[in-house]
Amino acid sequence: MKNTGMCPKCGSPKIVRINGSAGAYGSGNNIILGATIFSAVNVNRYVCCACGFTEEWIDQEDIERLAVSKKAQIV
Repeated sequence: MKNTGMCPKCGSPKIVRINGSAGAYGSGNNIILGATIFSAVNVNRYVCCACGFTEEWIDQEDIERLAVSKKAQIV
């Protein structure tokens, strides 16, 4: 959905992006890498307004931070 602008389930182009955020006590759509919300990596959601299918994506510049994090496990 992020790359094509189309829902892979129903084919609808009605896609909205909900930006990830980090709030008090770790609220929001994020991955906390350290002890505070300032270490958070935001996870953005793409939602199909026709069928409700969702995808979650991390911005490219945050992927390296996540990969080297002590919390990440390479599988």
